[in-house]
Amino acid sequence: MLYKLNPDKANLIYKTVGPNYRDIILIPQFRSVVRGVTAKYQAKALYTASREKLASEIVNELESIVGPRGIIVEAAPLRQIVLPAKLTEAIEEKLKAEQESQRMVFVLNKEKQEAERKRIEAKGIADFQRIVSEGINEQLLKWKGIEATEKLADSKNAKIVIIGSGKSGLPIILGGDSK
Repeated sequence: MLYKLNPDKANLIYKTVGPNYRDIILIPQFRSVVRGVTAKYQAKALYTASREKLASEIVNELESIVGPRGIIVEAAPLRQIVLPAKLTEAIEEKLKAEQESQRMVFVLNKEKQEAERKRIEAKGIADFQRIVSEGINEQLLKWKGIEATEKLADSKNAKIVIIGSGKSGLPIILGGDSK
């Protein structure tokens, strides 16, 4: 704890309490205030962001008690907090469990987003296939067959083209390279 005597009341403190005012006034009040303030919080607050709020509350409450007697409290930094070993272990385990829980929530949200992405992709593929299949009919397939036959007939490879005698009415191509 950081503290100092109020210069205006220093003389009075030395006359009424003496030079060991720290042991008589400050330390007992500090212990009492720390017990009272920390009792309002969960033990894990000593290890989390609430630590600064807790320290500020200790300073304010202690200042209201010892300030009128001539002691100015500047700060009460919470360092080297010593709790029973079992309590410390329990707090650390609880913090780990909370972090793991938050991690799992993140993972689950990520998986839900991936599942939604896959649903959208599958719907897009299904829509594409539906549109393409609606546009394909017997006449289109025959037309594409005729175009392919024309390209084959124009190529320089040796072949024989028999028009109209295949199962689908498309030309049969004989000869040429069978690779």
